[in-house]
Amino acid sequence: MPGDGSRASCAMTRHESLVEELAGRLDPVRPLPSPVARAALWLGAALLLGLGLAALAGTGGFMLRMRVPDLALAALGAVLTAAVSAFAAFATSIPGRSAGWALLPLPPLALWIGASGFGCLREWIAPGTDIPGGHTVTGCFSFLVCVSVPLSALIVVMLRRACPLRPNLTAALGGLAVAAAAAALLMPVHPHDATATDLLIHAVAVALIIAANGLAGGRLLSRDARLS
Repeated sequence: MPGDGSRASCAMTRHESLVEELAGRLDPVRPLPSPVARAALWLGAALLLGLGLAALAGTGGFMLRMRVPDLALAALGAVLTAAVSAFAAFATSIPGRSAGWALLPLPPLALWIGASGFGCLREWIAPGTDIPGGHTVTGCFSFLVCVSVPLSALIVVMLRRACPLRPNLTAALGGLAVAAAAAALLMPVHPHDATATDLLIHAVAVALIIAANGLAGGRLLSRDARLS
């Protein structure tokens, strides 16, 4: 009937007007930068932090230690682990991205761990190695934990802008990036060569940083936390 057609057309017009009105109230959503860009931004902040710490503490002996192959490789492994883990964290924070990105940091992580582990043999290979005292070891542990706090806070804030479907995995990758970056920032101000005790303390600090980020960061990145 003609009346029915007119009413249907009128209802359709009101529906379209309502959709246009609601759409007009929505703020435009700015797309996130690529994982590479976000990782570079975070690494840039970590570098600025490192430059500030180096200016305050000095870098005496750093270039001399970097002439030792295993120490140089450990430093390279830590830097690469930080960079690749940060990229993997930002990549897995995007819905639809494969969890396989989490495997990307394994090669540089193996280099970092393997080269650092060579320090366990240093006292036997080089009897004149400077053995750290308890105060120095405690200072290294405190440095790693304290430096990780602002880096963890920054990467969690940046990751929250995305919508990770695996928040604990993404947060753990972020924690690995933070731990590796903190270890890399320690090397310029490290007062002695690597030793077994030193390596153990570093390993405990790194494990603590990754676990804290994986647990606390995972909760902050979860959907419920973002909606609250």
